[in-house]
Amino acid sequence: MTISCIGSGVMGTALMKGALSVAGSKNIGFADADKPRAKAAAASLGGKVFTSNSQAVREGDYVFLAVKPQILKNVLEEIAPAVKERLSAAGKKNSERSLTLISMAAGWSIEKIQAVLGVKAPVIRIMPNTPSLISRGVIVMAPSPEVSAERSAELEKILSGAGLVDRLEEKYLDAVTGLSGSGPAFVYLFIEALADGGVLAGLPRDKALRYAAQTVLGAASMVLETGKHPGELKDMVTSPGGTTIAGVAALENGAFRASAINAVEAAWQRAAELG
Repeated sequence: MTISCIGSGVMGTALMKGALSVAGSKNIGFADADKPRAKAAAASLGGKVFTSNSQAVREGDYVFLAVKPQILKNVLEEIAPAVKERLSAAGKKNSERSLTLISMAAGWSIEKIQAVLGVKAPVIRIMPNTPSLISRGVIVMAPSPEVSAERSAELEKILSGAGLVDRLEEKYLDAVTGLSGSGPAFVYLFIEALADGGVLAGLPRDKALRYAAQTVLGAASMVLETGKHPGELKDMVTSPGGTTIAGVAALENGAFRASAINAVEAAWQRAAELG
């Protein structure tokens, strides 16, 4: 198979890195208006550079649209003729190659993507997050009816090198964007704040940051590996009249949980607006 990535930013490069074990470096290529960036991304993975977005479509079996929502319309209009050519060729008996488009643009529905293309192309919407860079991401995917079960399964295998892959109905993708798509930034703020608290209490900055990050990593692993509800795990370490309950009370006084909920809601609403 050949995997094309239109866009060579952080997320596109992260997913292509995860695909290496399935596709091989020689079968991965980038197209980008920023040619030096595309060359750098390709060089980092041993891949190739396409001369244009249309070439990426003509040569790719899976074509990732790794561009910002604000410029996706322009890209779709540019590649529409090549998409139609590929789909027409795939319909002929002597053609064994097929095309699947994968969009990660927040807010852009499959229906809207197909409308701009002017054809019912096979489209899979995905929402990855930045921990995909270290193969610990969350990638949620929703295929259009035009995508076969075999193609969906193959894409799931391709994406699995970047982290946890799950399938969900498309109607939930904006909510996924607000939670796992934007969530890492919220967690980074929390880690930074925990470290600042440690510094306030007298710890050296480097030690405080390391302890804070490991604490968050360990706590997240406890949720996933034990299967226990976070509230139950919290109660396990919250002794009556102890240090932890004093800290929990301080967080509640600052509307910590309400702020986290509001952050996800704001990101979810913005995702819908971008569409």
